[in-house]
Amino acid sequence: MLELLRSYLKSLNKTKRRFWRRGMTISAKTVRFDDATMWVELSDARVLGVPLVWFPRLMNASDEERNNYELSLHGIHWDHLDEDISVEGLLHGRGDVTHRPHNAA
Repeated sequence: MLELLRSYLKSLNKTKRRFWRRGMTISAKTVRFDDATMWVELSDARVLGVPLVWFPRLMNASDEERNNYELSLHGIHWDHLDEDISVEGLLHGRGDVTHRPHNAA
């Protein structure tokens, strides 16, 4: 049993190194909306559900404006809304940071 576990862990480590090597980029594949959530399907098959309240411009936009986006290697862009959202920011749970107060050093 212990040998089987070791074999499994060794195989897992090889797979992890192969698929998560330095420089691999996770990008958005599709974006869709419901009344309260933006759903982002990522290139690694994960789907993120992000509350629209995190992004006031999107929350206050029409369906047509929300669906007029462009995907890039690193994120999602809405030209007419002047909104850019990075996949990295979504993965770290960051919402709109444009109006957050800066912390004094």
